[in-house]
Amino acid sequence: MMATSAGKPPAEACYMLIHPSLDVETPNLQILKRNLERGTDDIKVEALQQIISGTVQGENYDQLLMHVIRFVMPTRNKALKKLLLFYWEVCPKYAADGTLKQETILICNALRNDLQHPNEYIRGATLRFLCKLREAEIIEPLIGPTRECLEHRHAYVRKNAVIAVAAIHRCLPHLIPDAPELMSSFLAAEADMTCRRNALAMLTASAPVAAVHWLKENAQLVASFDELLQLAVIDLIRRCARDFAAEKTLFVRCIFELLGAPASAVKYEAATSLVGLTTNPAAVKAAAACYISLAAKESDNNVKIIVLERLDQLRTRHEGILDDLVMDLLRVLSTPDLGVRRKALAIVMKLASRRNVNDVIAMLRKELSKTVTSAGDQQQDKSSDYRLLLIQTIHTCAGEFPEVAADVVDLFLDSISEFGASSATDAIIFVREVAEKFPGLRQNIIKHLVSSFLDFKTGKVIRGALWILGEYAESGAEIRDVWTKLREAIGELPLLAAEQRELESAKESGEAGDKPYEPTVAVPASRRVLPDGTYATESALTASASASTALKLDTKPPLRAVLLHSDFFTGTVLASTLAKLVLRFARLEGEPSEQLNSLRAEAVLIMAGVIRVGQSTFVSNAIDEDSYDRVLACIRALEYMDEDAAVLTDAFISDTQSAFARLVKGEAKREREEKKLHSKETAVQVDDAIGFRLVAKKSTGDADDSIERDIELATGEAEGRAAVSKLDTVVQLTGFSDAVYAEAYVCVNQYDILLDIMVVNQTNTMLRNLSIEFSTVGDLKLVEKPASYTLAPYSFSSVKASIKVSSTETGLIFGNIVYDGPGVNDSHCIVLNDIRVDIMEYIRPARCDETQFHAMWTEFEWENKVNMSTTKEAAENLDLRAYLKHIMDATNMACLTPENALAGDCGFLSANLYARSIFGEDALANISIEKPTDSSPITGHIRIRAKTQGIALNLGDKISAAKVSLPE
Repeated sequence: MMATSAGKPPAEACYMLIHPSLDVETPNLQILKRNLERGTDDIKVEALQQIISGTVQGENYDQLLMHVIRFVMPTRNKALKKLLLFYWEVCPKYAADGTLKQETILICNALRNDLQHPNEYIRGATLRFLCKLREAEIIEPLIGPTRECLEHRHAYVRKNAVIAVAAIHRCLPHLIPDAPELMSSFLAAEADMTCRRNALAMLTASAPVAAVHWLKENAQLVASFDELLQLAVIDLIRRCARDFAAEKTLFVRCIFELLGAPASAVKYEAATSLVGLTTNPAAVKAAAACYISLAAKESDNNVKIIVLERLDQLRTRHEGILDDLVMDLLRVLSTPDLGVRRKALAIVMKLASRRNVNDVIAMLRKELSKTVTSAGDQQQDKSSDYRLLLIQTIHTCAGEFPEVAADVVDLFLDSISEFGASSATDAIIFVREVAEKFPGLRQNIIKHLVSSFLDFKTGKVIRGALWILGEYAESGAEIRDVWTKLREAIGELPLLAAEQRELESAKESGEAGDKPYEPTVAVPASRRVLPDGTYATESALTASASASTALKLDTKPPLRAVLLHSDFFTGTVLASTLAKLVLRFARLEGEPSEQLNSLRAEAVLIMAGVIRVGQSTFVSNAIDEDSYDRVLACIRALEYMDEDAAVLTDAFISDTQSAFARLVKGEAKREREEKKLHSKETAVQVDDAIGFRLVAKKSTGDADDSIERDIELATGEAEGRAAVSKLDTVVQLTGFSDAVYAEAYVCVNQYDILLDIMVVNQTNTMLRNLSIEFSTVGDLKLVEKPASYTLAPYSFSSVKASIKVSSTETGLIFGNIVYDGPGVNDSHCIVLNDIRVDIMEYIRPARCDETQFHAMWTEFEWENKVNMSTTKEAAENLDLRAYLKHIMDATNMACLTPENALAGDCGFLSANLYARSIFGEDALANISIEKPTDSSPITGHIRIRAKTQGIALNLGDKISAAKVSLPE
């Protein structure tokens, strides 16, 4: 119930407040006295619990002290004795004049008797209680029995005696001045490992010289110690490494031995301490190997993630040293958790180099083959996600190391027909990028695509393959091979006439069945998201012809099946590919020939068939206007290719290929800039000062083995923010004319909010029982309630409060200041200004590929649509790209649309934005704005989608506020 604060002097104590139950009345003194005098042990337990709780809450129970001493202290009930120790901890021990009460002599005598009690439990509990006492008058008579407990036969008593001696020596060193020598003798004679661990921890804190001397004598036995004692040895080394630099060799040797300890906690702490002791490459490799072993063998996925994070930090500080361990790290891929695999593959990509990239690709190829052969529905779902992750990793690896691009392309093209839809799409996108970056591989890619084209089933993969074939089939032989394969994938021509003949043949042979014609097909009700974020149910009846239901599309060639499934976007890509092939063949031939005319006529026949099938009853949905216009434009291009050959060649061949080339270069440039931004600057100027660690101040140097540095990292003060930036987060809570002035410095550190409140008494009277009460709105939780205290006239005090955050949602903190004074019965309350926790503190710009963005856009349910409209005056000197930049700065979102797609003069702009919170929540946005003329206002809308309602609404509020605060 009481604990010493780490940042305060030992004499100060902080108490845990127990909230009283609302349905239980507070007992009066007479009832409590009667229960203590005449009650049974159970009644006394309940009464003592009420007394302890009331005392902590501020009730005055001074009159009950003698009743507790008379009627409770002589008991032999162990539960009562334990409660009695809690009562001695919180009961008032000083009189009004500041002297110790006379009754404490009886308390001291009872504690002395308990320290000599034959029961080990009572002795141990009393010894633990001594750690919380701060009154020298009570502790001094108990020193002798406490020292005697160090020689008790039971290890439970001895280990608690060590803790008691350490606590007394830390707070009141004059009572046990020989505590270090006593612990050294105890440590030399003790055999129990827990007792030795407590003694070593005491020596580490109070007498590091003696602790290091003991370690030198027992260095050969470190590996045989148990887990707790080994952790104490590591703590000793971390604390004493700077002050005992001459013993660095001893420390490093001990840490190296502990790397092979059987306990995982010891191995982790030893590896962490080793990289703080030395930067020797062998030591760094040994620590990294220990991390990899833990990540591969530990069963807890959270432990794996933490260890991999530490390994990544080690890689950042020691570039190039850990490259040889990349194959060992790939063993972590045996874990079934996708998050661990993703983290491991991310580190593998950073460790990959030209020396080991071939081995990495070979290992990833084996893993990819395992995902293809896995069985079971649930296993198949997991394998598809893992397969997509492997394909993306191989894609990135081939982009950084071109020498393996050819092998990777062959791997993808050989296996693409076995992949799922998402994995195959990512693979074909990679093949398209490789075809643009490496012209020498285009011939091989065309050959593989032609041989595998009939195995492609999904529209996205077919579209990607068609685009590659249309762009990079350059020779006459390649064009003829591609044309033959496309004709085979389309099937019999003309398309519509062939389908009608097949239908009539099926009817005649009875394959269509005797089922009655059903003019409509009911579509299951689907849930839609309205613009305000609410749900609506949508039902529909879709017209369907019996012709389309009678055909078995799965047995048809892939291109024909896709068209009959109403995928006319693929039909437009097919038309564009045919036009490109004809125009390129015409450029190769030079003059019209019979073969050219044949290809031209056949292409027009296929394009016309796409339009006619889209307008027939063989498809469930008719062809859309955009697809119709696109196919018709390709037909007219082939019609007038003789008159406008140069213009059409530029439009269909040169412009499209150059546009994609700019896109690839822009993406590569963005990746280089992002990598350069996150890379560590290692350049050193010739006139830079050289830092010598041995002669540096203790506050400088490597912080890996510094306890103070760990505390700074945990409290969020590691960055050392400037005082000017801290003033930006100061919130005024009360007015200058109030009797109490208060302001708070709000520090947001990931999942915690720390409020550092300065309270000033602006009156000439003393304010008693001053306390600050906080309440929260949203996913915020107050961790601890600030204690009440007395404030002298014109003085000030600092109060801290900690608040936990559990989700990305704008929170509200409100409260009041309550104090008594100057009169006896005067009570005052000052209402504080609200503190708003901004959602932008948790939103970070992030990036994802186009496939992931569209998948999340389809999955997320909450949508918030914000209409955009500026005044003419505000939009005069503001173009669309500047307005987009303003929205990105206001929402902390990154733009996924490439720069070259936003370049150029246009009165319309559309872009995709993406961000991720520190809690792992994704936020998507699509902005569509226009400015027809220079004098027109900027109008449009932004659609925000998220998995939770809070992010969508709060980002919408931020965008609405950003519309008002436009940049000048």
